[in-house]
Amino acid sequence: MSTEMEAVSVLQYLDNKSILVIGAAGFLANIFVEKILRVAPNVKKLYLLLRASNEKSATQRFNNEILGKDLYKVVKEKYGPNLAELTSEKVTVVNGDICLADLGIQDTLAHEMIHQVDAIVNLAATTKFDERYDVALGINTLGPLNILDFAKKCEKVKIFVHVSTAYVCGEKSGLIMETPYRMGETLNGTTGLDINHEKKLVQEKLDQLLVIKAPPETITQAMKDMGLTRAKMYGWPNTYVFTKAMGEMMVGEKRDNISLVLIRPSIITSTFKEPFPGWTEGIRTIDSLAVGYGKGRLTCFLGDLNAISDVMPADMVVNSILVSMAAQAGKQKESIFHVGSSQRNPLKNEKFPEVAYQYFTSKPWTNKDGKPVRVRKIEILSSMPSFHRYMAIHFSIPLKGLAVLNMVLCKLLDKNVKDFHRKINLALRLVDLYQPYLFFYGVFDDSNTENLQRMVLKTGVETEMFYFDPKIINWDDYFVNTHIPGLVKYVF
Repeated sequence: MSTEMEAVSVLQYLDNKSILVIGAAGFLANIFVEKILRVAPNVKKLYLLLRASNEKSATQRFNNEILGKDLYKVVKEKYGPNLAELTSEKVTVVNGDICLADLGIQDTLAHEMIHQVDAIVNLAATTKFDERYDVALGINTLGPLNILDFAKKCEKVKIFVHVSTAYVCGEKSGLIMETPYRMGETLNGTTGLDINHEKKLVQEKLDQLLVIKAPPETITQAMKDMGLTRAKMYGWPNTYVFTKAMGEMMVGEKRDNISLVLIRPSIITSTFKEPFPGWTEGIRTIDSLAVGYGKGRLTCFLGDLNAISDVMPADMVVNSILVSMAAQAGKQKESIFHVGSSQRNPLKNEKFPEVAYQYFTSKPWTNKDGKPVRVRKIEILSSMPSFHRYMAIHFSIPLKGLAVLNMVLCKLLDKNVKDFHRKINLALRLVDLYQPYLFFYGVFDDSNTENLQRMVLKTGVETEMFYFDPKIINWDDYFVNTHIPGLVKYVF
């Protein structure tokens, strides 16, 4: 970036623009759309690509599932009865699917969009670490290419933002740069990664399973196993980050002269400030730990307390996307932005047990019998071997006793043994999947993102509106007064 930095006005950029938002039902996309409707009512059109479910049309999904959320309460207060008018004028809900050519959009609408759309933002992803390989490849790797092909048909598109993840870096440590992955590049140097070949392998496997008339659950398991095997073969810890890395390769390789922004957020947490603090949805990675602890189920925490967890509030991620669009539209180059906190406001893992204990001792969760759950200081296991020892002492040895008792009681306890087994296997699987993040030693360089921040028009109004500097976060205050209360309200 040049030292002479031009200032950008996001509001000016959004004025009279038509934006296609893909994956519009997701957590981040909802916040993105809410923000634009709230601060930029002069936007021309938001095309929201949603998959219709069997029961509901895409439009019904928008009206019920999206506008019905608490997230939209501020926008409803702002516009009152005029909101319906505003959304009917500004929002076009598009039934589509990124796994199909032309995104599966019906012809007349596709024709309109090809003439109208100025910007495309792809927020569609499957974030399950152990997703079926065929599904993850379709959505995270091949989907972005279908979107890019559609972008090339659009006459006015000046920018394509693809939201990736900072963790495409796998288990690297040290300073991780904002640099692209070239086609076929692997994390462990194993050669021969070829996306078309991966597609073919999946198809062959599925055909084999069909021939032997495998039941659906066998197929699902085979596809999950295949994803993890292929990822680990090339040095990625799981199917999610592997397929996201290949998605980056795809769009980077085939963009031609389209301006491409790759946003790589770290772990996304509840909103810091807007539309109100603490909005969250679903259980995200680290939150399952907080929920388990608050409910009295989680008694140990596995992780290196000195390692840094990179988390970033969702509203800040959305602001960085908006500023990147205004800054990069029409530049015809590829730009990569790490959106995280580890470089400028690092958060040590030791914070998590502290803030969780602090919150739940002062405001214990009430279980369904109306009893407050008393939490204890959590036992910290700082390595995998210590975790396996803990599991052996607390679970495997009692399980052997239970199995002997079960034999004596002629299998009367079968259900208990099975339940116990299930719990242990779940714990072991979760640990296996999360382990790369609980012992993560990388720091995400965010020089490009910092430069982006400096470009926001210093009009006061816009710096206030499009904040994404992690330095403004006080972690204790954020977790105890914003994030955990949000989890308790929306997730528990």
